Amino acid sequence: MNKSTRLLSKNLLLPFILLTSLFALWGFANAVTDPMVQAFKKVLELSNTQAAWVQMAFYGGYFCMALPAALFIRRYSYKVGILIGLGLYATGALLFYPAAISEEFWFFCIGLYILTFGLAFLETAANPYALAMGPKETATQRLNFAQSFNPLGLILGLFVAQQYVLKKLQSDDISDYNALDEISKNLIKTSDLMVIRDPYVILGLVILVVFVLFAVSKMPHSKDDDLNDSVRDIIKKLIVNKNYVRGVIAQAFCVGAQIMCWTYIYQYAENIKIDSVSAGYYQMVAFVIFFVGRAVGTYLLKYINAGNLLKYYAIIAIIFTLGAIIIEGVTGLCLLVGVSFFMSINFPTIYGLSLGNLNNEESKIGSAGLIMAIVGGALMPKLQAIIIDIGGYAVNDIRFLGISEINLSFFLPIICFIYIAKYGLRNNQ
Repeated sequence: MNKSTRLLSKNLLLPFILLTSLFALWGFANAVTDPMVQAFKKVLELSNTQAAWVQMAFYGGYFCMALPAALFIRRYSYKVGILIGLGLYATGALLFYPAAISEEFWFFCIGLYILTFGLAFLETAANPYALAMGPKETATQRLNFAQSFNPLGLILGLFVAQQYVLKKLQSDDISDYNALDEISKNLIKTSDLMVIRDPYVILGLVILVVFVLFAVSKMPHSKDDDLNDSVRDIIKKLIVNKNYVRGVIAQAFCVGAQIMCWTYIYQYAENIKIDSVSAGYYQMVAFVIFFVGRAVGTYLLKYINAGNLLKYYAIIAIIFTLGAIIIEGVTGLCLLVGVSFFMSINFPTIYGLSLGNLNNEESKIGSAGLIMAIVGGALMPKLQAIIIDIGGYAVNDIRFLGISEINLSFFLPIICFIYIAKYGLRNNQ
């Protein structure tokens, strides 16, 4: 890489700052939702597999809406796509108000599903928009920089979830919640669902403010005036592009590994007798480490080929995850936390490598495939939950070769990291 190549032109600084705020906003949604798996499990007395529907709804929305979002953005503009995304984001978050009144788990899942329709629009627009806002030579580095603001949203989201949800759940304060009579349970359930509701409703109102800011702001021109290729032709080109297809698969594994390591940190902690609030502190550290790892990775990309750096990070992630499986206790938990550093550059780097050789038209459609790949965050945690529930609803009902089922379930992220390392190896030129 030519070190003299500018990351960003001065005239694009303010639009880029506004754009990067979106990365923090969807980071917040991701982080505040992860602990809800454990919260809903406790409040509504769900199994791990049933509670995993939270992630199925959240990340499933990406899969369903990414391609329609890309087609819409291609027809209109990145800015219009962002406005639609913010509108859907706010709508899904505000649906938590009637969901809490109904006290129905499926209603909350619908809210999350619609919310991620909005996130699909935002990520489909913002990621290629960041790549396009400057020289092609620094595109991957620029996206990594923009994505560096994502962990700030993660940290804030987790703080809100921990301080204003997990700490206030009455059901978590009762050692034998299941043994309570139905009247007492219903009173606690009503109160706890209101606690879960509040951060989402406030978030929805904040998103409406951001919507107004974007609506009145002047953003760089981004609409293709001349669409030479049909969508069908572009898709045909993408399907035969081996690097792009491998990138989509790598992205599914990337998001799957990330969500597994973050969501089930609570179950890992539960196995070693650490409560949910305390486990939240470990996840907070994981997000801080994730932020540091991305900042370090963005700097290293000035000197190290993106494919090589992706490979090195993935290999070390494998070692840390294996340690978390074998070493049970606080040491293992700390190793699981440490994995976040080496997951940090995966998403933007895979994104940049996958779209690196595509033109603007192809990138808009290609971006949809990479956002659809976020469905890995729905499918793989669900599979991990099934593994955890093999022996029963607890996290350590049975052991295999001395390893508890919760620890054993983290072999799934290792499989993901192996593929990511291989993808990095293929892009080390």
